[in-house]
Amino acid sequence: MTYGPIDFIALEFETDQLKGEVIPVLLDLVENNIIRLVDLVVVQKDEDGQHQALEMQELAPDLVDILDPLEVEVTGMVQVEDIEMIAAELENNSTAAILLIENLWAIKFGEAVTRANGRLIMHDRIPFEVVSETLEIFASEEGA
Repeated sequence: MTYGPIDFIALEFETDQLKGEVIPVLLDLVENNIIRLVDLVVVQKDEDGQHQALEMQELAPDLVDILDPLEVEVTGMVQVEDIEMIAAELENNSTAAILLIENLWAIKFGEAVTRANGRLIMHDRIPFEVVSETLEIFASEEGA
């Protein structure tokens, strides 16, 4: 079986904001076979700085109902070390969603490259902030 690149993404929310506008957007990406959720772990950090990690089967039923259409394949690939790293970054009284997202769009592209006798020699993700900052610099230089 061919796999697409898998991204490790951790998103922090105010405790009551995990449901928000993110779920419908993720659902759209899943339904359109652009991504697949390979794993999902929710990390909650209380006001005293203590955290707990919850996998899908441990979440409150109302949250499971919201997340269930995402068809998360709980693989266990998110490790304790990953959870500890993210928990250390969380603000007190917040929640994080740790997602492993397979980029399904890349499978067809990769197969086409292979059929054309090509090969991937580099793949790097440029963070949004870096792109924005660079474009702002370019825009200010053009205006000067």
